[in-house]
Amino acid sequence: MCGSEQPSLTTVKVEGAELQLCDDCKEFGTEVRTESSSAASTKYSTSSSGGSGSGSGGSTGSGAGTSGGGGSTRRRRDMFDTMDEIVADYDQRIRKARENRSLSQEDLANSLNEKASLIRKLERGDMLPSDDVKSKLEAELEISLIEGEEADDTEWSGDSSTTTTLGDVVKRKD
Repeated sequence: MCGSEQPSLTTVKVEGAELQLCDDCKEFGTEVRTESSSAASTKYSTSSSGGSGSGSGGSTGSGAGTSGGGGSTRRRRDMFDTMDEIVADYDQRIRKARENRSLSQEDLANSLNEKASLIRKLERGDMLPSDDVKSKLEAELEISLIEGEEADDTEWSGDSSTTTTLGDVVKRKD
């Protein structure tokens, strides 16, 4: 931290970052103890020796850091869990639906209140549509750009007299 070059530096964890510090600066963090001095083990040693270091850090979330294996088996929810996935062939679906309605790219862009260059980029697959543009395209062209909202849903829908079990769905590897 101070920039002085000394022959013996100590690995210290300061604010979550591991730094090589001199004896004067090492008091600003918690010393990280490693079993070997190789760069690879120092880099990846935080999970095995970090439990004692994070426990002495006094953070309120230290319970997750010290649980070790328990935190890795339980996946935290993130923003991607709630997002819809756009189908891989969105560009072909847009182009096909536009051509079926005998619209030019400019006509479609005008009806969506967007630029024609955006429609060209979408149909080439150069960019993914934003949520706003995706909903406009789906409404205007009467298509679905969301993964799993195509013919797959009709395959699963059936009358109430039939019951689908796991055995009907799973294909065994023999």
